[in-house]
Amino acid sequence: MNTEKNSYTIIFAIAMVVVVGSLLAFTASSLKDRISANKRTEKQQNILFAMGVTDSNDPNEFVPAEQAQELFDKYVGEEQYIVTGSTAEKTNSAFDIEVKKENDKVKQDADYQRKMPLFIGEKDGKKYYIVPMRGNGLWDAIWGYVSLDNDFKSIQGAFFDHKGETPGLGANIKESFFRDDFIGENIYDGSGSYQGVTVKKGNGDPKNERKDDNAVDALAGATITGDGVTAMVKKGIKMYLPYFETLK
Repeated sequence: MNTEKNSYTIIFAIAMVVVVGSLLAFTASSLKDRISANKRTEKQQNILFAMGVTDSNDPNEFVPAEQAQELFDKYVGEEQYIVTGSTAEKTNSAFDIEVKKENDKVKQDADYQRKMPLFIGEKDGKKYYIVPMRGNGLWDAIWGYVSLDNDFKSIQGAFFDHKGETPGLGANIKESFFRDDFIGENIYDGSGSYQGVTVKKGNGDPKNERKDDNAVDALAGATITGDGVTAMVKKGIKMYLPYFETLK
């Protein structure tokens, strides 16, 4: 075969695409169940982390993957999904509701009744209402879980993650020195109006001792990512407020 011909190059390229594509498709199909299981475990770890259930040896780490299902069953006693507004359904499938997909459905159909998953846990005699949320950072999606107390007035724990924020800057929303500042923060102001929590530059509270200012210190060099977290937390919790009012 004359390897100098253009036709050889084209045929070789097509063959490689077919072979490599087939191998990738086979690998993805073979690992589908394992990938799904890993995603489920990671989600359980995130939810548990937001309510303060962490590795017994390091409070800044997730529970071990092999213990995630057992601890999730132990601490998260109830799942619900709320249909836009204040009605709720108890269900065992709230875990499978994806916030991103629900957001996409709302964008495609303004009349779509969004399903909002809610996880209710209990630890050391204290109840936690864990709210999943999703937003936009500087480069791509950000998401997280925030747990509220039984009075729905303050944040008890938080976990944030991202798809592609800048290492050392926006990516620090994952770090304990940022997310721990949310613990204890009030989401209402002194007049009883809902405010959420603002990631604020020049907050003047570096040790985060004030819990009634509805603000945490911003990350250096990550203004847009911080604004994304602010918008995500405010909107994420606000959507659940009508339902929380019925529980009060």
